[in-house]
Amino acid sequence: MDHTTVTVDVHDLAQRVASPEPPVILDVRWRLGDDRGHDHFREGHIPGAVYVDLDTELAGPPDPAQGRHPLPDIETLQEAARRWGVHTDNTVVAYDDNGNQSAARAWWLLRWAGLHDVRLLDGGLRAWVEAGQDLSTGDETPGVPGTVTLHPGKLPTVDADGVAAFRGTLLDARAGERYRGETEPMDPRAGHVPGALSAPTADNLDATGRFLRPDDLRTRFASLGVDPATPTAVYCGSGVTAAHEIAALAIAGIDAALYPGSWSQWSSDPARPAVTGAEPA
Repeated sequence: MDHTTVTVDVHDLAQRVASPEPPVILDVRWRLGDDRGHDHFREGHIPGAVYVDLDTELAGPPDPAQGRHPLPDIETLQEAARRWGVHTDNTVVAYDDNGNQSAARAWWLLRWAGLHDVRLLDGGLRAWVEAGQDLSTGDETPGVPGTVTLHPGKLPTVDADGVAAFRGTLLDARAGERYRGETEPMDPRAGHVPGALSAPTADNLDATGRFLRPDDLRTRFASLGVDPATPTAVYCGSGVTAAHEIAALAIAGIDAALYPGSWSQWSSDPARPAVTGAEPA
């Protein structure tokens, strides 16, 4: 995947919204500690967007054995996608108000489920507003339900045993203080998976919340030891911001697998070792 297939800019999206065949637009506002995503959506969103609940529509029920945001059943995801108005040949654009760090979950999931044209609005809602584009308020319901049929497994994943035996480059997309084990606000134990490299998701973005340029992302990942010729896998706390890292890697021209259970699953198993400090192992 190259940069043009991962993101869409505000100008392009505004033109598409005004066209006879607008894309399906998904508002995926979600942050740890803020459960008011739907309220924020009602207060102002891109015209035509539908609200997507990350906890219930982009994840299965939390389970220590699977993690805080396990992948949803494909039937559940397909039902949600049809409710959003998605058809097989639609372009889908996802955004949030946090540099796409939650919207990337929808981007990854729908591509994993077989949709080909799924984009992230570069810069998210902030970029839309700063460009002087209008917002709508209240709720939105698609006029015609979608008919999409989803097929899982179109993007690579790795499970906990696969991570334990991984021989490529394993990236931890959480904030550095969580990687080092200085704090752990959500999960049973602090630290990181042995051998994982710290690669905070926020460092994929510039000061405006847009992705860094492809060359800059390639430089960033190369400095971490990522080699396009070597397998790369990514985890975070629960498989959400790791999807953002995979999007950034895709912009840089690097394919990567997602560990969906991530640290929330790994740290729930006392048999799995945890490392603290700044070093991988």
